[in-house]
Amino acid sequence: MKKLFALAALLPMPALAAGDKPFFSLANTDFVVLIAFLLFIGVLVYFKVPGLLMGLLDKRAETIKSELDEAKALREVAQTILASYERKQKEVAEQSERIIANAKKEAQAAAEQAKEDLKASIARRLAAAEEQIASAEASAVKQVRDRAISAAVAAAADVVSAKTSAADQNKLVDDAIAEVKAKLH
Repeated sequence: MKKLFALAALLPMPALAAGDKPFFSLANTDFVVLIAFLLFIGVLVYFKVPGLLMGLLDKRAETIKSELDEAKALREVAQTILASYERKQKEVAEQSERIIANAKKEAQAAAEQAKEDLKASIARRLAAAEEQIASAEASAVKQVRDRAISAAVAAAADVVSAKTSAADQNKLVDDAIAEVKAKLH
């Protein structure tokens, strides 16, 4: 290294190299620059800078390659997760469609059941109303019969009392009591 600096100190300065000098003269600036460049390249090679640069570049290339491989692996994992979520989304969509279809079926069944219940309730109410009408009708018929019987008995009593004497009436009462005794015993 000391030799290199000593050689650089012996080289003339670029200002001294101006003029029409031969190329291989230290007075020619082009030749001096060429020698300086070659010395610079020599120093770089001596200190193994190209090897270090190549090592750094190789290391950087390996790092980039490993990052790319990792990115590919992460992409594959992400695609797998995406596919899984898409499958789950399809399953959820299908399940929601099934739930909606079942809900519609249940709603239709409930509506049909409600219609049937309403029909049965109407039929029961109609039957109850018909029974009440029949009962009222029977009650009215009974009342009419009772009144007719009462009127007939009253009319018969009037006719019997007007046409029969007191002795005949007593005899009829005695005969009726005897007939009732005979039927009850």
